[in-house]
Amino acid sequence: MPLSAAASAREILVRLHDVMASRAPAQSKLNQVVQIIGEAIGSEVCSIYLLREGVLELFATRGLAQEAVHVTKLAMGEGLVGTIAEDVEVLNLDEAASHPDFAYKPETGEDRFHSFAGVPIIRRERAVGVLAVQHSEPRRYQDVEIEALQTVAMVLSELISNAGLIDEGGQGAGRPQSTASQRLMGQKLVDGMGSGFAVFHQPRITIEHTVAEDTDAERHRVYAAFDKMREQIDRMAREAEFGVGGEHEEVIDTYKMFAYDEGWARRINEAIDSGLTAEAAIERVQQRTRQRMRQIDDPLLADRMHDLEDLSNRLLRIVSGQMGTAAQLGLRQDTILIARNLGPAELLEYDKRRLKGVVLEEGSLTAHVIIVARAMGVPVLGRVRDTRRLIAEGDRLLLDTIENNVFVRPSAAMEEAFDAKLTLRQKRRAAYAALRDVAPETKDGHRVTVMVNAGLRDDAAALDITGADGIGLFRTEFQFLVSASLPQRERQQRLYREVLEAAGERPVVFRTIDIGGDKALPYLNIEAGDEENPAMGWRALRLALERDGLMKAQARALLEAAGGRTLNVMFPMVSEAWEFDEARALFEAQRLFLSGRGKRMPNEIRYGAMLEVPALAEQLDLILPQVDFLSIGTNDLTQFLFAADRANPKLAERYDWLSPSILRFLRRVVEPARAAGVPVAVCGEMGGRPLEAMALIGVGIDRLSITPAAVGPVKAMVRSLDRTAIAAEMDRLLAHPPRDMRGVLGAWAATNGVELA
Repeated sequence: MPLSAAASAREILVRLHDVMASRAPAQSKLNQVVQIIGEAIGSEVCSIYLLREGVLELFATRGLAQEAVHVTKLAMGEGLVGTIAEDVEVLNLDEAASHPDFAYKPETGEDRFHSFAGVPIIRRERAVGVLAVQHSEPRRYQDVEIEALQTVAMVLSELISNAGLIDEGGQGAGRPQSTASQRLMGQKLVDGMGSGFAVFHQPRITIEHTVAEDTDAERHRVYAAFDKMREQIDRMAREAEFGVGGEHEEVIDTYKMFAYDEGWARRINEAIDSGLTAEAAIERVQQRTRQRMRQIDDPLLADRMHDLEDLSNRLLRIVSGQMGTAAQLGLRQDTILIARNLGPAELLEYDKRRLKGVVLEEGSLTAHVIIVARAMGVPVLGRVRDTRRLIAEGDRLLLDTIENNVFVRPSAAMEEAFDAKLTLRQKRRAAYAALRDVAPETKDGHRVTVMVNAGLRDDAAALDITGADGIGLFRTEFQFLVSASLPQRERQQRLYREVLEAAGERPVVFRTIDIGGDKALPYLNIEAGDEENPAMGWRALRLALERDGLMKAQARALLEAAGGRTLNVMFPMVSEAWEFDEARALFEAQRLFLSGRGKRMPNEIRYGAMLEVPALAEQLDLILPQVDFLSIGTNDLTQFLFAADRANPKLAERYDWLSPSILRFLRRVVEPARAAGVPVAVCGEMGGRPLEAMALIGVGIDRLSITPAAVGPVKAMVRSLDRTAIAAEMDRLLAHPPRDMRGVLGAWAATNGVELA
């Protein structure tokens, strides 16, 4: 066996080149291919299965019974071959029969073979066949052999497609089967509404030739394409049309780092060494990336892989000369952009005046493109399935991420309803904007503090736009999540100082870093183990007290950034009073260290704790004398109280924020805190909903920290509310709770003229 995957593949491709160039019939070519591959890797069996009319048919074999050719057929997902095709994954087994999906086909005579390896034959991102090898002795095939098989499978996809041997349907780019109006559901990634005509971001790039004639020439083509791609990205980073400063700039810096990554370029060169053309080499590495993405559970690492895929698409377009993305062709009218996924730089290429929204088949809240879209003010709906099958180029679309949907080919009635909702939304926004400089004071003269939650530097601008009282929760971990490496203390300090300067005299409460669990950072190499419930795992303050170097660096950055000001710092997920004491002691030690070195320190430091873990409510007598304030995180608190994962839609609907259990718990915290003179705020989605906010005021909460978009509606509710009346009503309802607390409160609000719209 050759020493490298490249050498293994090259040996096979050299022999395949003549076969593919010959005028022999396709079946004859495939018969020769299985002989060449089997001989090259010393395998007793080599077989090719192709997808025909929805089933995988044995088309050619070396080693199995020839009578089985065109007779043995497997459904997608049936047997090892069907599993490989359905999952688009590699299988490598030393004992095939031990696999749970093994299906014995007696006509093949394969009962004497033990080892099995198979790779998908991929065409347009889907499996159109399987290349499999078998051996009588139990053994796992070496990595170099699997790599060689994958490279050969890529070449086979060209041969069998040109011969018309496979089903090319399934992801057709033509008109959808139905032209009726449709409503497609997804996940809101960036808030907003927009209407326009469907434009697909990227036409499929067809690779015409996979086997290289001249390896050196192919390498030079790739080098030139890399140079051109890097020039494009540098230019886009310079010309990006949004405000100076912000996490989107760090996203672009991270994206540029991938573009200049030598490891990526080296992998493409290794693929060229195996005998592939420049286009095929880029696609080969891209296939590897996609396979890795399917295996990654960590959403943040998966987002990094999406960036690499975006760059691969760009490089492939450059090297192939197929530059026709929708951005480069130009948008001619109001547009809703459709894509499987987008990289941040690709979004920046579009004309903001005509780009009214984006619909993604994939996408996540932490993806880099979402940070950039938010900065551009472009609504984004993600997780929309089958867009290419259900939407055609030029279809009229109505995008409403508030309702998590997009209407395709809407009827006149749908258009009318959408326009009415958009007009109403604009009027409400204008009415809420008019409340910017008006205090959120109840009808009976009680002042409610309404602050905003933030995580981006640019979010501080919401203070001036909404007239909020300050930032009640600044999530410091976001800077860590968008960075390719651990942010240095100087970078952290710069961010915190800029946020404080933007806030002016208004308070900013910095929550120390909440990572771990479901917010893993690959560059920190935190051994958290496989946690079944990461939200309740090794995260937040638990992790920070163990990895105290991380927390010390953050403490110094916050202390220096707040020099001459008041610093409000809050520790997340405090379960017991001693955890708060340790975290506070760590900050105080850093304050003494820095002041000893002549650094300018804050005029005052106010320390707070987040009450998210119900256990802390049983230690209020211990922690209230130590804290300057408490913030209740209702998102985590709800799932911990009910032992119910709020990501599970069935449970999210069943356990309501207006449950008597939640409201009674909150009142039980508020009363001793008020007696101790400790202010209590609610930070979370609950406080941003007018009906829920009304109930919170009724149980004694008078400080809310909510999303900027909720400030206007909550202010309007507060100004229409009589606090004394709602407090009396909550006392009555919590003494004898109704089954439908939400319905009863809604009726009370309507009767008493409380504005909830």
